[in-house]
Amino acid sequence: MKKKIGALVTVLLMLLSFLPAKAQGAEKDEIYERIQQSGELVVGLSADYAPYEFHADVDGTDKIVGFDISIAKKIAKDMGVKLKIEELGFDALLGALKTGKIDLVISGMSITEERLKEVDFSDPYFVVQQKVLVRKGDKNKYKTTADFNGVPVGAQKQTTQEDLVKNELTGADPTSLQKVPDLINNLLNKKVEAVVLEQPVAEAYVQQSDNVELAPVKFEQGEKVTAIAMSKNTPELKKHVNASIKTINDKGLLKGYQKEANELMFQGEKSFLQKYGPYYLNGAKYTILLAFVGVLFGLIFGSLLALMKLSKSKILKALAVIYIEYVRGTPLLVQIFIVYFGTGVIGLDLSKLLAGCIAVSLNSAAYVAEIVRAGINAVNKGQMEAARSLGMNQKEAMRYIVFPQAIKNILPALGNEFVTIIKESSVVSVIGVSELIFQTGVVQGASFKPFLPYVLVSLIYFVLTFCISRLLGLVERRMGLND
Repeated sequence: MKKKIGALVTVLLMLLSFLPAKAQGAEKDEIYERIQQSGELVVGLSADYAPYEFHADVDGTDKIVGFDISIAKKIAKDMGVKLKIEELGFDALLGALKTGKIDLVISGMSITEERLKEVDFSDPYFVVQQKVLVRKGDKNKYKTTADFNGVPVGAQKQTTQEDLVKNELTGADPTSLQKVPDLINNLLNKKVEAVVLEQPVAEAYVQQSDNVELAPVKFEQGEKVTAIAMSKNTPELKKHVNASIKTINDKGLLKGYQKEANELMFQGEKSFLQKYGPYYLNGAKYTILLAFVGVLFGLIFGSLLALMKLSKSKILKALAVIYIEYVRGTPLLVQIFIVYFGTGVIGLDLSKLLAGCIAVSLNSAAYVAEIVRAGINAVNKGQMEAARSLGMNQKEAMRYIVFPQAIKNILPALGNEFVTIIKESSVVSVIGVSELIFQTGVVQGASFKPFLPYVLVSLIYFVLTFCISRLLGLVERRMGLND
């Protein structure tokens, strides 16, 4: 009996000896290991927030610069890996982090209780005060936080500034937008009376524009602690990031980073078009690509859906109806997020452009399906009967008789769908696809001109849609000659 008890105790001790090893394994930092294996640190940011991060012409090349970029370079160098920048909308950064699209968020992000529930943060690398930006001559109207009763005040969405507007500016009417240049545009056009910004950003706009100034408003909770966001349970990555931040703080490197960023903000004397024309050309290229791919694959998939909906099989018909109604009943923005982030959850690492093309194609397919179905139904049933009487089977009759006539019927509607996609593809800018609206935001952030970039992009959209409409009209008239 004693031997059995002794043997049992020995077995238990052996099992217990493995517990520390397992606990140690649970602490393993998979993200840090992946960074070391790939030799690449992927940092996500929204490059429309000068001087933190913004686009600038450096030696004739467009680059994302700013003191956040300098910090990211320092961290990557200390870790012995290359730096890769992923540019996204600010709203999409935490989603990209949680789905593994990026490794860190370095984008002037502050630590909040809500964010701490979802992600982890490094030690702070920057502490700033919040300022109220108003139109020239209005600073004496707003001296304290009690002077904003019924006043519309702008702030960037999901930020400390938005919380301050809601919690400290008594009676203020908050207006939350994604991009700072859009807030400035609202301010200059009297849509809002004030905008709450971080001090470096606000001072940059005051330095660049004679139409705005800082109001002497002081917030009780106006001090913002800026840090680097990362996924939870990444102890090794956090240790290396904090080590780099400590070096930056101990050696006073941040002042040099800020000085370098300020110099890049106001460089050069080129004209607006010379400086930012390439941004619009690049954006137009991606917009046309998205529209072409969307219509092409939308037509292929949409035709298949239309045939499914017209089939005698109840299952195929039900699947087509469910898909069409679901896609047409949900916003394209939601579908883009589902494709981009959802594929990351299941282990597929799609690029931003590919995810955008897929989302636009799937969305277009639902609308094209109804267009094709209507075109087929518009062909006289006698055409099918005549084809069958000549010995053609169902497939041959659809291919050689019904479909060619249906295409002529649906060509105007397909042209409208192409024009619509050109305009609606602007939504993919939220995941960082460099189409026209995304590039317009880049120009706004770099030029500090909130209105002019939108005037130019509206003209580009008009030229694109007008030329395509005329081209499709020509094709339609040519096909009409056959009648």
